[in-house]
Amino acid sequence: MSITPDIIQKCISDDRKAINMMYEHCFHLLMPVCFRYNNNEEDARASYNAGFIKILKALNKVDDNVNFNAWAKRVMVNNLIDEYRKNKRYTSHITKSDNERELDYYSEGNENHAESNLGYENIMKLVQELPKVSAHVFNLYVIEGYSHKEIGEKLDMSEGTSKWHLSTARKLLREKLERLENRNQRMVI
Repeated sequence: MSITPDIIQKCISDDRKAINMMYEHCFHLLMPVCFRYNNNEEDARASYNAGFIKILKALNKVDDNVNFNAWAKRVMVNNLIDEYRKNKRYTSHITKSDNERELDYYSEGNENHAESNLGYENIMKLVQELPKVSAHVFNLYVIEGYSHKEIGEKLDMSEGTSKWHLSTARKLLREKLERLENRNQRMVI
């Protein structure tokens, strides 16, 4: 099912059946996005519901020629970024061990073979284990395609800090993938 201009108009007119259809459609499309930015299902669902309300409120701004799925995803990602900004003052987002980590800029290009043996969902589970800010930067840069400048503006950090978090996320993921690969090799032997 796709969201047609007719369904959008019915949602604007507060047609409950159309809103339910849109909710179900968006749920399958956008919950994976919410999971990338939250560590548990409850928080992901809360983020989804808040984002869906923003989508409903902004439907009158949707042009008929716009790809609804891409537009809804952009609204949801912006909502997730807003939630991050609102919550960041309540959490410490860089731990001492993160600051003490040595960055290895030269190894970013090295391919890790463990990654090719893991599925997307398993890698995303590993991303959720990263420090929250590094995971957000990784998602925005790698998955959503934002530049470091855009990430810096959205998350209220410098471009250099965004690059640092991406490098940290990649390094930690590389370490986790190598541990998984070593564990899998031991199991084969």
